[in-house]
Amino acid sequence: METTEENPSEAAHWRDYLALTKPGVVSLLMVTAVAGMFLATDPPGMVPVDTLVWSILGLSLAMMASAAINQIMDRKIDAVMKRTERRPIVTGRLDIRRAIPFTLMLTLVSLAILYFLVNPLTAVLTLGGFIGYAFVYTLWLKRATPQNIVIGGLAGALPPLLGWTAVTGEVHPYALLLVLIIFVWTPPHFWALAIHRVDEYAEAEIPMLPVTHGVAFTRSSVLYYTVLLFITSLLPWLTGMSGLIYLGSALVLGLIFLAHALHLRFGDDPRRPMKTFGYSITYLFVLFAALLVDHYIPVHSLPL
Repeated sequence: METTEENPSEAAHWRDYLALTKPGVVSLLMVTAVAGMFLATDPPGMVPVDTLVWSILGLSLAMMASAAINQIMDRKIDAVMKRTERRPIVTGRLDIRRAIPFTLMLTLVSLAILYFLVNPLTAVLTLGGFIGYAFVYTLWLKRATPQNIVIGGLAGALPPLLGWTAVTGEVHPYALLLVLIIFVWTPPHFWALAIHRVDEYAEAEIPMLPVTHGVAFTRSSVLYYTVLLFITSLLPWLTGMSGLIYLGSALVLGLIFLAHALHLRFGDDPRRPMKTFGYSITYLFVLFAALLVDHYIPVHSLPL
């Protein structure tokens, strides 16, 4: 396959620029960021409209820029993996001479919006997350260690903290608790996908855990991290951040996740890794939705 540098597209479609920004991934991350904004209101209320609008715009553009940088840097890896072989840079629909200025524009506009229209703390933390994901993870960790997704997952766990600081201008322990939940969620989420795509990662010479330590070891690791996630997800209730609505939701969601992880570890269904991966996305979305419902409809004791 010819590279885009050798065969640049004459007229890239707007959909190619959109695909460069991984809108599906950004949407999930923004759910957690917006949740962080509303959870930061004390007493529970509406986030100021100007803060909400500028924060969503600034954070979305920053996450889109990170995703675009990732695709630019990983274009050779993407070309040998079935999951990513249709990305716009790989196919030549969009060449990097257009992608780089587009990404730079997204980065500068997002940071300007956050710094001048939200607050400097959110802009600085966003920049740190951008550097961590786009450069530290993509350029180094991804190719250096099978623990890449564990260490690099911190950058992807920042959105709820960014949403919280956008509203309050401060780093709160509860916001860090939200970061911790996503940080622990990331390994079982991504390793389930890596098991399904183990041959492709091996061909691309990316040291994902199932490539370096085997699928069986990775299945066990998914289970261990899912147990840890189950415990971690109870911390908002244990610390008084949330009430019974969240507790019940976390228990049910966590038990279902554990069931997936157990089937993955001890079963032999070839569809189980992707079922686990798919459920992990649902899990995170519903868990944060439960946090929001509990925030606005607090129930701290059962009626007698």
